[in-house]
Amino acid sequence: MTTPDSAPRPSERSKRLTLATRETHDTLGEKVMGRDPFGSLENYIHFATAQYLFLTELAPLHTDPRLTQHIPNLPERCRAEQIKADLIDLGVKLPAPVPGAVKNPSKAQALGWVFVSEGSKLGAGVLIKQARLLGLSETHGARHMGEPAEGRGRNWKSFIEMLDSIELTPEEDAELEQAANDAFSRFTFLLEQTYAEQPELA
Repeated sequence: MTTPDSAPRPSERSKRLTLATRETHDTLGEKVMGRDPFGSLENYIHFATAQYLFLTELAPLHTDPRLTQHIPNLPERCRAEQIKADLIDLGVKLPAPVPGAVKNPSKAQALGWVFVSEGSKLGAGVLIKQARLLGLSETHGARHMGEPAEGRGRNWKSFIEMLDSIELTPEEDAELEQAANDAFSRFTFLLEQTYAEQPELA
């Protein structure tokens, strides 16, 4: 009998990553929804602050030559400037970095963190609709949720095609999976931190 543990792992790296991170992904989703980020503008500001902290931590990875040689448009995929503009739109003082950010990751680890950031663009397609109910949009307060020029589906497909084509050792693939789980856990932590503190107005 085939059990989940004995079932063959998918050959595509992106599919393996999706399976390997399901638990931490779902935990984060529950935490986000539990905070009702679109229930009020105040709640949204907490959520956007967590996004700012996370996306700015990952910004240096988007210009890492070890990654851009495989993903040439990675610098353009970074959303740190958009979320910075969102907080400015909302009149929020940019928060100081929170200790514990990823530092000096291996190439495989960096790919795991970027995988999580890129995947969140798909979910943003649903979130932006809720943000509009608060009077926010792709040009005011919710820029980081805006749809990529080529569309969310194509943007994601092109990313995973590049990710799947990178040659890594089994050990590096294991590093990548762990890093992706670490990224989901990191955002969960940042989310809890921002709701525990009141964001300062600029």
